Amino acid sequence: MTRIAVLTSGGDAPGMNAAVRAVVRKGIYLGCEVYAVKEGFRGLLTDDIVPMNLGSVADIIQRGGTILRTARCEEFKTPEGQARGIGNLRRRGIDGVIVIGGEGSMRGALVLAKAGIAAVGVPGTIDNDIPCTDYTIGFDTAVATACAAIDKIRDTATSHQRTFIIELMGRHSGAIALAAGLAAGAESILLPERPYDLDDICRRLEKGRQRGKLHSIILVAEGVASAYEIAEEIKQRTKQDNRVIVLGHLQRGGSPTAFDRILASRMASEAVDLVLAGAGGKLVVYSQGKFSSVDIEYALSQPANFDDSAYRLTKILSI
Repeated sequence: MTRIAVLTSGGDAPGMNAAVRAVVRKGIYLGCEVYAVKEGFRGLLTDDIVPMNLGSVADIIQRGGTILRTARCEEFKTPEGQARGIGNLRRRGIDGVIVIGGEGSMRGALVLAKAGIAAVGVPGTIDNDIPCTDYTIGFDTAVATACAAIDKIRDTATSHQRTFIIELMGRHSGAIALAAGLAAGAESILLPERPYDLDDICRRLEKGRQRGKLHSIILVAEGVASAYEIAEEIKQRTKQDNRVIVLGHLQRGGSPTAFDRILASRMASEAVDLVLAGAGGKLVVYSQGKFSSVDIEYALSQPANFDDSAYRLTKILSI
């Protein structure tokens, strides 16, 4: 195998550029021709595939987002779209593809693998919701960004003696809210993985006020409800004013942390080795301090990660 390709798909995540850089440079080091597919799986269908060289990935390891750009492609989910994309790869003599992205991207990689392309997945998503790996590329940076924002908001919450309800990203996963809440000392955290009781939250707010606590931070993962709806419900129950902040896509951007740069580089390096060994259908994972791989199909059949011990600890520490 002398020709491999790399693409980024789904939501962007800080560290994707570091992964692309590692794929290109290790691939070239090992004697491969390396290509980039622009705009994810859409680029496979439109044949937007370009050769890469060492200079193509210069000065990108510190940049957020993805230089390859990303897009969602419903057409690739159809047999016709898949046949066109696979045909473009074969016409160019590309036998292996490294797919960097989340769960949907891994399903796309599996399609390629089942068609005989040595496709390997690298988990890149801020939600940290890919099973079998302790961390996904971008999660650490997103948590750091959210934590920094919460720290700033707490300054104002303290000054004005108010409760702030902060909405964080996480439609199906509360990983960012949980980690940021533990790190920033949030009083309550609402997650899609666990039921919540607004009456209990309001009782905790009242208990805090009785002991002299004049401000609180409540985090809401977007998959639970709108922070504005939660804020209105709390206001009705407590008769106390509050404020809402929606961090939104702020959490996706920014320079990746050192952890994410290293994670991305190591995962991408492992992916190149797997592709060159012809081990299609594999997902690179990082678990218990070690890098390895599992079958994509197996990983997608497993439940998503949730750190129940961390969740229990947030409740203990926020009394």
